[in-house]
Amino acid sequence: MLGNWHNLPLCDDKTIRICQAMKLDAYDRKILAALQRDGRLSNVQLADEIGLSASPCLRRVRMLEEAGVIRGYQANLDRDEVGLGLTVFVGVKVERHNDEQAEAFRLAVTALPEVISAFLVSGESDFLLQVVVPDLRGYDRFLTERLLKLPGVSDIRSNFAIHTVKTPGALPLGHLPL
Repeated sequence: MLGNWHNLPLCDDKTIRICQAMKLDAYDRKILAALQRDGRLSNVQLADEIGLSASPCLRRVRMLEEAGVIRGYQANLDRDEVGLGLTVFVGVKVERHNDEQAEAFRLAVTALPEVISAFLVSGESDFLLQVVVPDLRGYDRFLTERLLKLPGVSDIRSNFAIHTVKTPGALPLGHLPL
């Protein structure tokens, strides 16, 4: 497994400083919950929904964006409707030689559009990837032409999703202040 995996950079120093200095309050929680439900709300609609005037609401949204709490806005697409009918969870072991190899793998995997999420994990694998492709032939191409060519890969275990029970959705915010 990896040596000093905890030293791999996950976010930049500026984001860390802003997040540590920032204390989320009830308005921030309401903003986050509302935008998770509908990221297309106008600032005026959002302000009305959470009980603030438009100007302070916009300031808060911008602060949450700058701090990296809000990382972007995107459409939620139906994978089947866009021809990505196969989801594969891939456990990857990285050679033990050094942390540079693990970092090289981490950077390389972030450039693969088929990888929609990637995690550094404990257990049998070093990384767990969620991969979406059109079909089994597409996964074979992805595996042989791309993933196996990444630096430091020593073992791969693939688990194919049979049926999607729950897709990623809104994050739970119950632990934040009211």
